[in-house]
Amino acid sequence: MYYIGYDIGSSSIKAALIEANSGKAAGVAQYPEREMAILSLEIGWAEQDPELWWEYTCKVTQKLLTQTGIASKKIKGIGISYQMHGLVIIDKDQKVLRPSIIWCDSRAVEIGNSAFEGLGEDQCMSNLLNSPGNFTLSKLKWVKDNEPKVFEKVDKIVLPGDFIALKLTGEATTTIPGLSEGIMWDFKQNKLADWLFEYMGISTSLIPTLVPTFSNQGAVSKRASNQIGLPEGIPVLYRAGDQPNNALSLNVFHPGEIAATGGTSGVVYAVTDNSKTKEGLRVNNFAHVNYTKENPRIGKLLNINGAGIQYSWMKNLIAPANSYNDTNELASNVPVGSDNLRILPFGNGAERMLNNRNIGSSIINLNFNKHQNQHLFRAALEGIAFAFVYGIDILKGDGVEVSGMRAGNDNLFRSEIFSKTIATLIDSEISIIDTTGAIGAARAAGVCMGDFSTLEETFSDNELVMTYHPLKDNQMYIDAFSSWVNDLETRYNN
Repeated sequence: MYYIGYDIGSSSIKAALIEANSGKAAGVAQYPEREMAILSLEIGWAEQDPELWWEYTCKVTQKLLTQTGIASKKIKGIGISYQMHGLVIIDKDQKVLRPSIIWCDSRAVEIGNSAFEGLGEDQCMSNLLNSPGNFTLSKLKWVKDNEPKVFEKVDKIVLPGDFIALKLTGEATTTIPGLSEGIMWDFKQNKLADWLFEYMGISTSLIPTLVPTFSNQGAVSKRASNQIGLPEGIPVLYRAGDQPNNALSLNVFHPGEIAATGGTSGVVYAVTDNSKTKEGLRVNNFAHVNYTKENPRIGKLLNINGAGIQYSWMKNLIAPANSYNDTNELASNVPVGSDNLRILPFGNGAERMLNNRNIGSSIINLNFNKHQNQHLFRAALEGIAFAFVYGIDILKGDGVEVSGMRAGNDNLFRSEIFSKTIATLIDSEISIIDTTGAIGAARAAGVCMGDFSTLEETFSDNELVMTYHPLKDNQMYIDAFSSWVNDLETRYNN
């Protein structure tokens, strides 16, 4: 028997099958092969059709079943991971009323800022652990203010993962972590933030039924079974946003543990048991997958827009024929600190950890007589690594005590320069794990069903690819990072 896990992204839909008796992956598939389109009718807008997510979920399921040769009747449960913060609105007949306003849409920034100012920093930080910001409820307020005829028809609001669960089961439901990522959950009172809804003039009746993250969240309906090809009656057992789910997939559950990704943008997701924050404007705080009122587990999420996109830009500009392994090898011929060449990687929009400032990217101390391609590549990797360390220092100042970091095997962390720089400066090991969000969601479904024991034991069998250890001879790294921080703060303050 098997479990199937889905990862509903804004680029593609991924699916994975895992064996129910061992938790080992039996197959992984993606659809479509090319990135899904994002509709941008205005600058700063980003929308997608939720029905397209469902169509592609059905297609990737058939692709995966064909690819593995596994009969659908052998699948006994479903787990779902999904792109966070998106707004999907449906009417009383469960019809989508407009395209989803997804995570990278920035139209509701001022709405969130205004609510933060009007309600006060103390209440928002102590109860929400965040500013209302440009998140799901603020996006709904934008619809209310700008599309009143659409808003009048709204029966329920759901997140992207909630929508896929709705299509599978016919039931509109959501979770506490989901509500927290939409900045709709009051951690202090352990309930829906009704006072925030009241401030925005939105009824809490639009929120669907609340279900536990790990639970029977509804069964596949006959209609859905005919569309997707999964057995009627099998349960949806788990649901979480992509970053908490990534942490789960990497076996990150306890205070001090960090899950990181280094793709186009970078993410540091640190778990803490501290339900307080003083960095709610630079760091997001969400309920982790194992959050309970009695044992709070908060995921502190710090995003770095200028990460892999900078290294990709440089490689394609300077050495388009080279692989990343080639450029990494060239960079390894240059000493720590890149012979005083430094790069600030912040060239991909406003950086939240820099208080939403857009300071752009900078190449500093470039010497035409000394620096060559390999210096640029090393400085690029070091600059991104320094940005991660700078962000982790913010998390430390907000109560995180780092005990270890884990990352997937499909991003910047493959680079020895990048990973050793971070490991040395934070004085902690970095474990590189071979897993995916879809595999994690499938395993989580098995935990809920009882086929696997505890979460920690279930994910402890992840394939460890390698471990980067902090270097004892660290002074060169400390000096290079210190110079980089000085450059950053000089640029930031000008």
